[in-house]
Amino acid sequence: MSRATLLILADGRFPAGGHAHSGGMEAAIARAAIRDADCLQTFCQGRLHTTGLVAAALAAATAAGADPLALDEAADARTPVLALRDIARKQGRQMMRAARAVWPAPELDKLARDRPQGTHQPVVLGLTARVAGLTSLDAAYAAAYESVSGPATAAVRLLGLDPFEATAVLVRLADDLDQVADRAARVADRVADEGTAVLPANSAPLLDVTAAQHAQWPVRLFAS
Repeated sequence: MSRATLLILADGRFPAGGHAHSGGMEAAIARAAIRDADCLQTFCQGRLHTTGLVAAALAAATAAGADPLALDEAADARTPVLALRDIARKQGRQMMRAARAVWPAPELDKLARDRPQGTHQPVVLGLTARVAGLTSLDAAYAAAYESVSGPATAAVRLLGLDPFEATAVLVRLADDLDQVADRAARVADRVADEGTAVLPANSAPLLDVTAAQHAQWPVRLFAS
């Protein structure tokens, strides 16, 4: 396994479509919940320990070898809002396109055939990590980091936030990222024996509500 592979997968320039999504940041800024770097840190920390943890655990479990179809169903059960399920599958389809081009593998081809409507993005991320030779902890880190780096980047574009300040927020969340990735990887190790019920189901109800509202906006800069 090459650490360079993890860097490529986690790089915001990897063509998986993440640049089109703000992770709820656009809606949060519209309701004046995010005004500065301190607000951004609070938002990202909350997202990391809720939906970020769920995504990291799904990615880690897939990378550990659990059935991606069962994990996709588990992701559906943990995503109560239709708009967010649709977004997760759209992101999954885009990541699948990129992954199959960069790391061709029969496992990716099979999942694409089995789920033509698209698979939840964290599951595709985890399977991509697996075929690329990464560990479940690597997959957890990639998913956890993505859950906060996307909103931080969106805040720079939407709020005119200093990019240095946004990056400093991510640095201050480093310990939280470690905790979430470690917890996700430990849970993933149990899925093979205990099933998907052991996966976390941490929720962020306000993100659910604002995502449903955001999907109805006639004009949006981001898809989510």
